[in-house]
Amino acid sequence: MRHVSPAELKAWLDDPARGKPLLLDVREAWEFERCHLEGAELLPMGSIPGSIGLLDPQRETVVICHHGVRSFHVARFLEHNGFNNVINLTGGVDAWAKVVDHTMATY
Repeated sequence: MRHVSPAELKAWLDDPARGKPLLLDVREAWEFERCHLEGAELLPMGSIPGSIGLLDPQRETVVICHHGVRSFHVARFLEHNGFNNVINLTGGVDAWAKVVDHTMATY
């Protein structure tokens, strides 16, 4: 599985020459409402198995959670189900807030 740091993801998202990945936020709705990366799509961890058909297994997908643990497990699950371009955001939104966006709410 690939991993991306918040700084690396920020550079990727800011690079107009690179295609944008799906930012898949696997936290709960209340967490997403508190803070999230712009453009992220919410699909809570518990709904992933029943919603896997909504995702493109070929698209680069950055999986995001609070600290990077849930997203790691979801990324592994996706890989085991034929997804080849899955990337875990190391440290999750907490690290994003500390490294990239100091105005982002934390919890």
